[in-house]
Amino acid sequence: MTKKRRTREHVISDLAVNHVERQALLCGYSVERISFDYGIDLNLYTYNQNGEIENGCVYIQVKATDNPKYSMHKSFISFSIDKADLESWLDEPLPVVLIVYDAQIDKAYWIYIQRYFEALTEFNLETLGKTYTIRLDTNQVINEEAVRKFASFKENVLAQVEGVIRHNA
Repeated sequence: MTKKRRTREHVISDLAVNHVERQALLCGYSVERISFDYGIDLNLYTYNQNGEIENGCVYIQVKATDNPKYSMHKSFISFSIDKADLESWLDEPLPVVLIVYDAQIDKAYWIYIQRYFEALTEFNLETLGKTYTIRLDTNQVINEEAVRKFASFKENVLAQVEGVIRHNA
């Protein structure tokens, strides 16, 4: 009889999420794990200086690997994402951050999805195949500074919609 096994993929996936959670907790923020993963693993909630919760959240997708595809000079990682995830992420008004965790060196890199794709001039979601390969800058490491930056992305988005949303329409 063969029992279910905890694979290396399970282990590094948990390590990756833990890596991100720790940095958020060090900032005084909280993270909620999503049980049913449909392209988002974590919701990041932020708090002001008085410990009061702030509106909105940052959506985070975490991917773990033992073999990231580094460029020759290790200045970026190439990572393929599914079109279905990309369609969902790009329709999301709040920030979506993709994090790729290198389990071999216990280091993670991030990219702000909507900002990345807004900057592309030759990108067309409709003509895209099943996947799209992006480049994550290896200078964008997950640490407290990065997590605080995620909070500022959320604040910037919320400031743009302030006073514009109508719930009775």
